[in-house]
Amino acid sequence: MVGADTAWIIVATALVLFMTLPGLALFYGGLVRARNVLSVFMHCYGIACLMSILWLAFGYSIAFGPGESGLWGGLGKSFLTGVSADSLSGTLPEVLFFAFQMTFAIITPALIVGAYVERIGFGFVLAFSGLWMLLCYAPVVHWIWGGGMMADGGIFGATGVKDFAGGIVVHETAGLAALVVAFLLGPRKNRTTPPHNPGFVVIGAAMLWVGWFGFNGGSQLAADGGAAMAMTVTHISAAAASLSWALWERIKYGKASLVGMVTGTIAGLASITPASGFVGPIEALVIGAVAGVLCQEAVNLIRNVAKIDDTLDVFAVHGVGGIFGTLMIAIFGKGAFVAQAGALVIVGVFTIVVTFVLVKLVASFTTFRVDAETETNGLDLSQFGERAYDMSS
Repeated sequence: MVGADTAWIIVATALVLFMTLPGLALFYGGLVRARNVLSVFMHCYGIACLMSILWLAFGYSIAFGPGESGLWGGLGKSFLTGVSADSLSGTLPEVLFFAFQMTFAIITPALIVGAYVERIGFGFVLAFSGLWMLLCYAPVVHWIWGGGMMADGGIFGATGVKDFAGGIVVHETAGLAALVVAFLLGPRKNRTTPPHNPGFVVIGAAMLWVGWFGFNGGSQLAADGGAAMAMTVTHISAAAASLSWALWERIKYGKASLVGMVTGTIAGLASITPASGFVGPIEALVIGAVAGVLCQEAVNLIRNVAKIDDTLDVFAVHGVGGIFGTLMIAIFGKGAFVAQAGALVIVGVFTIVVTFVLVKLVASFTTFRVDAETETNGLDLSQFGERAYDMSS
């Protein structure tokens, strides 16, 4: 099965990159005003490029190096030192494992983009995202996936924390970071503008759905029944959440929106992510059905009660979804509640503190929020000298 495992993870690596480029870029780009769509594309593309270099330089070593403290992996594998085409990580070439995990390191800070669109400096985006990936994301990866303090035999005992594909590692960290950045950045001048291109949103969501088969199925790191089950439950949860979100919208507002339905898809995908290696189709159906309602209510809570302009609902969809799915592992008897909840608290506090410090640090030497004129005119022309659409033709 070694050759089959390698072939499958090569495909899964491409699928996870596809989630960011172009999936997430289109999903987020369609949700903003026409004058800001290119800035969203630029943020996603720039992050993908920068995270790739930083993952090679330090991130992979911090996350998966042989550090003995349980806190980080050290710098022994920086720039893939000691890794050749013949080196193995389990049944996989280690360079392939590196590449697969690199795509996770790309999409996690890219998810945060949705919180600050339409009003942030591009220099801040790159500097913050790079530091956040190295100092927040990579250490958490080590704690849970890299043999660190929350893995099997760590602070939560022999079974450790169960997080199959990133409910804590990806979605909680990105969701909470998004909330902190949005809070510190402040609301947009105009929060009521509807998505400029719902078609982009749907296409992007569909790409994310397809790419998620690599995200969750690939996390099995093998071409076997476990990967097939992870893909199956991923699909069921996404479908259930799409329908429950639309139904809940219909009950509350009298109409079910297309953008709402595909947002439910993402909620279902985020919620099943941590549990996808541990549950079956019936549990996935429950997780998805609840997630469509839960995450929709979280959107209302963050927007209208807390009054935080997390512009594209990163915390409500990804953060809440990832936290919910992580706890459902314990509810369904597939993990210990103390370990699941304890990890959520520790990682949550760590993420909030590191994100707050990094925002303040990076804002001290680069533009955090653009000026009022730039925000009014849009970031595309002001920051990048381009327009997405030629209105004269």
